[in-house]
Amino acid sequence: MRNQRQVVDYALQRRALLADVRAGRLGKKDVCDADPYLLRAAKFHGTASTTPCPVCREEAVTNVSWVFGDELRHISGSARTQDELDRMEQLFGEFTVHVVEVCRKCRWNHLVLSYVLGTGTPHGRSKRTAGQ
Repeated sequence: MRNQRQVVDYALQRRALLADVRAGRLGKKDVCDADPYLLRAAKFHGTASTTPCPVCREEAVTNVSWVFGDELRHISGSARTQDELDRMEQLFGEFTVHVVEVCRKCRWNHLVLSYVLGTGTPHGRSKRTAGQ
């Protein structure tokens, strides 16, 4: 069970960007620019959703969770599965998760959510070692 803190939802920013696309102020090539690394992360670490792609409407978007934090060291900036996030939440004091939706067909991608996870104890001490 996740204890998400400092949640930021980017739905308004997403809606404004899509309104610009529909109004012709932005082209599809301006917003459908996911790089190959993000597309691979979606394939291997992503979580399928039922939300259709807002641009091509041909495929459901995949949500990819990226983790960032000083305590994570070499894994900071990498994509993680939901099971990995559950384990990491118990091992690290604090880290940020950025959820990006990506369409593997047209390459649409957008940051949809960010939040903080972790035990809340400083310096990454786990709950098992906190009382010793």
